[in-house]
Amino acid sequence: QVQLVESGGGAVQAGDSLRLSCAASGLTFSSYSMAWFRQAPGKEREFVASITPSGDSTYYANSLKGRFTISRDNAKNTMYLQMNSLKPEDTAVYYCAGRPRSAIRYNYWGQGTHVTVSS
Repeated sequence: QVQLVESGGGAVQAGDSLRLSCAASGLTFSSYSMAWFRQAPGKEREFVASITPSGDSTYYANSLKGRFTISRDNAKNTMYLQMNSLKPEDTAVYYCAGRPRSAIRYNYWGQGTHVTVSS
């Protein structure tokens, strides 16, 4: 079965950096669009960034452009999210998600990894 496992979360100070990873199994990773979402306490889940199957195109939430970078390594079946200059408002559970090329919605989700940024 398809599994997406996030890692790399933790508690950091404002201004620090973190790199999240999403390890995928049970799917042809190079055929899947992948994305990061996050959900802050008391708020709805929001889109962070996405990347096409080959990695040639990336998309970001406008508010995060310039600080976050999404990437993938199809040889390792892994996606990454480099987060720089972290702010307290970045505190959230970060989820990776995947969908095959033909799908509209992301139908596979990881369990999430917690990121806490203190001021």
